This record gives sequence, structure tokens and C-alpha cells, in this order.
Amino acid sequence: MNEGRRKRHDVIDNTIKAKKSNQIPSKVDGYGFERSDSFDYGLNSEFVSTYKPILERRNKRWNDSVPNSKVPHNRKMKRFCRKGIPNEYRATAWMSLSKADKYMKTNPSLYQELQSQTLDLKVEESIKLDLHRTFPENIYFSDTNDTESSLQVPLYNVLKALAIKNNKIAYCQGMNFVAGLLLITVKNQEKVFWLMDTLMNEILPDFYNPDMKALKAEQELLGQIVSWKLPEVHRHLVSLGVPWMLIGTKWFICMYADVAPVETVLRIWDSLFYEGSKILLRVAFTLISMNSDKILACKDFPEAVHIIQSSVKHPLVKHCHSFMELIFKETGSFPRSEITKMRKSCIEKIT
Repeated sequence: MNEGRRKRHDVIDNTIKAKKSNQIPSKVDGYGFERSDSFDYGLNSEFVSTYKPILERRNKRWNDSVPNSKVPHNRKMKRFCRKGIPNEYRATAWMSLSKADKYMKTNPSLYQELQSQTLDLKVEESIKLDLHRTFPENIYFSDTNDTESSLQVPLYNVLKALAIKNNKIAYCQGMNFVAGLLLITVKNQEKVFWLMDTLMNEILPDFYNPDMKALKAEQELLGQIVSWKLPEVHRHLVSLGVPWMLIGTKWFICMYADVAPVETVLRIWDSLFYEGSKILLRVAFTLISMNSDKILACKDFPEAVHIIQSSVKHPLVKHCHSFMELIFKETGSFPRSEITKMRKSCIEKIT
């Protein structure tokens, strides 16, 4: 074993041991992502010190309010999701809230049956190519991880099954990051398959279609929301010729995975699985609103795009609890009926 691989295996072993003892090694976070040399330990320590008491309170509330891991569908649960689902409850809650658990129970052998089928060669090549691009900085997805903890094979299995079941879509770049982070969190590839299938067919219908019409329409919808709530910012971006497609493609198709801090992404998903795709719009709008002064000061197209795409690096985004409170406060009223009407208009324009 070469030196680089030995060191990586040491990190993996230490991380697994640390998780069992509730300790996080300094060079790897709790989800297996290696911290860069420029990682701000001071900022992270500040975040942990403020977020830990919140997690403890949320754990207690969930333990008291969700007995036997049965997740109710009511307004109280909506509020609970907005305040964050404890990690130990996430798999159960996401499966229940999205109704993926019902689909899995109705089709108990489907995932295994799909594994035995043959995948189109071109689709297989695309998936295998992206396996090596999926979270290369994560010890569970690293090419040098040949231990049982590696998630590359489970990721391939999930993407293969999705491609066969949804053959009109097959595979789309971005699905790998969503499925990858789900695997890290849920730790069960069959459940991840059903969560992904529910996302593709119900929560974010047509987002991954080859024609990308729904994805384009959603970004135009973001533009309409900015025009509605931040008209000055919208006029300025239009004057600079900034297309919405350039702003939100990766945000939406990856559901902020591989874009925003992991803990923040998981908090976004807590609400996404309950409230649907408008959560992605709330986040996108808030990122733009937080940086409205900087955007208005931009003199040209590249500068504006850079400011918006860099908005996920704002310190507040790292503080996931404060950021999630902000996305509901910043957007204000976001009636589903109005969003549905605006979305329909955008789809008609695209087609």
C-alpha cells in the first residue's frame, strides 16, 4: 500500500472509531468530508458552540413528540421540520414525509430486481464516469477507499436502478451528488433509491428530464419572484444581461448538495421533503436578497454572476439554524397557489 493510500485509510479508520466515541477528528468532519488547509476552525468552533444547544433541544423535542419514530403529517411537524430534524430521525422522517416508505413497502423486491437487469452501455459509462467526480474530498467516496466503508458501489447501484426504472430520464449529472449525500445520511441504498425516485417523480417532477424544460422554468420562476419582491435587483440583473439559467442550474439540480455547507443542505432537505420544491426557491431568493447591495453595485455580467454564485459562502449560510430562520422570514408570504400559477406561466413561456 502506498503512503497516500495508507494515510487515507488511517483517516477512515480514525473517523469510524471517532464516530463510535462521539469524537470528530480535526481533519475530517462528521460526514467524512476532509477539511482543507484553509478551513476556519475558529468560525467552525463558534458555529458548533451555538448549534450544539439547539441540537440538544431539538433532540429532546423529537424524543418527546415522535414516540416510536412515527412521524405525523400535521402543522406541528411542518414547524418541527423547519427547525431541523435530528440526524438519528432523518432517515425515518424523510421516508415518511416524502411517502417513499409507502412505495418501498408496496414494491418490496423492486430494487433487487432492478439490480439484476442490464443497464444501457452509454448510461452506464456516464454513471461510472461521475462516480469518481462525486465528493472526491469525502473519505467514503474517495478512489483510494477500498474498505467496506466505501460508498461508490452503493452509489452506482442506486443510480443504475433509477436509470432502469426511469428510462426516459436515465441519468442526469447532479443526481450523483444528491444520491451521494443521501447515502451518507440515510446509510441504506434501497431507502436512498426510493427517496430519489420520489424526488424525481413527485417532489421535483421533470427536473431531470433531458429537455430540461422544468428546470429552466423553475429558474425563470426564481426571476419572477425576484421581480416581485426585489424589483430593483431584478431590473439591474436584466440590464446586465444575466440569464437566470446561469444562476440557479446547479443550485436546483443538486438541491444545494456540493454547493452549500453540508449541515445547511440537510436542513434545507428537512423542509423540502415536507413542503416540496418551493423550499429551493426560498433558499435561492434569500441568497440573492442577502447580497442585494453587492449585486446592485456590480458593473458587469461576470461580476454579478460571481457575486450570486459565491453567495453560498456567506458566513450566515454556515450557521444553518439562523439561515433557515432567515429563508422563511426573508421571503415572507409564499402562497403555494401563487407559486403554482407563476410556475405554470413560466413553463408555457419555455415551451
